[in-house]
Amino acid sequence: MKRLYESKPAALHVACLAGTLLLSFTLLLPPLRSAPAAEPQRQSADYLSAEDSDVQALSAVAQLGRKMFFDKSLSDSGKLACASCHDPSNAFAPANDLAVQLGGADGKRAGVRAVPTLTYHEHTPLFRIGPDPAIPDNDERLPPIPVPAADVNVAAVAKADAANAARAAAEANVPQGGLTWDGRAMTIQGQALLPLLDPNEMNNRDVAEVVDHLEHAPYAADMRQLFGPTLFLQPALALDEALFAMVRFQLEERSFHPYDSKYDAYLAGKASLSEAEARGLKLFDDPMKGNCASCHIDTPSRIGNLPPAFTDYQFEALAAPRNKDIPANQDPNYHDLGLCGPYRKDFANAGPYCGLFKTPTLRNVATRKVFFHNGVFHSLEQVLHFYVERETNPGKWYPRLADGEIDRYNDLPPQYKKNADVADAPFDRKEGDQPALNDAEIADVIAFLKTLTDGYRPGHDAGK
Repeated sequence: MKRLYESKPAALHVACLAGTLLLSFTLLLPPLRSAPAAEPQRQSADYLSAEDSDVQALSAVAQLGRKMFFDKSLSDSGKLACASCHDPSNAFAPANDLAVQLGGADGKRAGVRAVPTLTYHEHTPLFRIGPDPAIPDNDERLPPIPVPAADVNVAAVAKADAANAARAAAEANVPQGGLTWDGRAMTIQGQALLPLLDPNEMNNRDVAEVVDHLEHAPYAADMRQLFGPTLFLQPALALDEALFAMVRFQLEERSFHPYDSKYDAYLAGKASLSEAEARGLKLFDDPMKGNCASCHIDTPSRIGNLPPAFTDYQFEALAAPRNKDIPANQDPNYHDLGLCGPYRKDFANAGPYCGLFKTPTLRNVATRKVFFHNGVFHSLEQVLHFYVERETNPGKWYPRLADGEIDRYNDLPPQYKKNADVADAPFDRKEGDQPALNDAEIADVIAFLKTLTDGYRPGHDAGK
């Protein structure tokens, strides 16, 4: 269960009209095509060439979006495209091991957060506080605590009632949904705009500069043909249509969400897990051991129509160590507080949300080179050891202060350290306790995580 937050959140912003129009237009365009029969893994970062038969199956709008996705001229430097950081040969995430990627006017300016994957975003709900029953998710709610008959034990009844009330209050105050680490993008369309204007990324000064790049791009004639000859006389409309095309590419191109891992085959009864993978799945689910499935949901949606996304789309404060390799962190007064800033502004004064970041999907996690919002870890072994040793051996993960005290949760200002999750396993242990997982069990969990890699084919086991 998510921790109980201590105050009511700020008023929630309503989704913009463009997001609503995007959803409407999506229903009018051709449906997603079925998965092509192809080799397990394509290796070239520009494999989506115009001659590719799969690309030809995309709608005209999606093909336009594909051209934009690979277009470096949309950046100020002329050297950075969406695909530069979201490499299609690496599950649309960076293929290098840099904690943060480089961009800006000269292509050398460091960002401040690790670049997440663009895969498996198609069912991400809008950002909100608390659950939205109108949006099917993968999160099986915990059953209520049984309430004894009143004539048996009045104290037990009161305790159970209080526990259920606390659970309901916690769930009601949990932030969830949205895109990016802080959920500030309501839609895929909104997310696509952020790197275009970010000074650390594509570094366009404003919307007008983005539209100018589009108007002089090789596919400008395609845009006029699809959206009207006077399109570029209306810059706001031109930008909306361009972002819409990028969204159509991400929705229609199957490799953004193939659902073809070994685990998908296992759920469909078409593959068996190895002994190590099966042990890892059991530990992944065990609420007293890995407890991973409490946030990274591994079962289909409650009504059975959506495969598991391996995220509950919620936000947590996991207190990853400060990453000294991020240039912004050279300033001791700089802190990335996720949901309450510095990029998101609407929760700047919501103290209980400071230090919370959105739970990412674990699909393709074994292909990742860096982990957590600040890219502080570079292997799954490090991540799993941190999870189970953060509380039992904090001196391994955090530096010591001048007085010898361990500076726990050292990437959070002192007033927000209380937001770190210490209630849920494996964080519910004390210094000196045995970790929830030993080395052999960690190896088993990692074996299971490798089954989440896309491109599984019998005889070509991407899950190994």
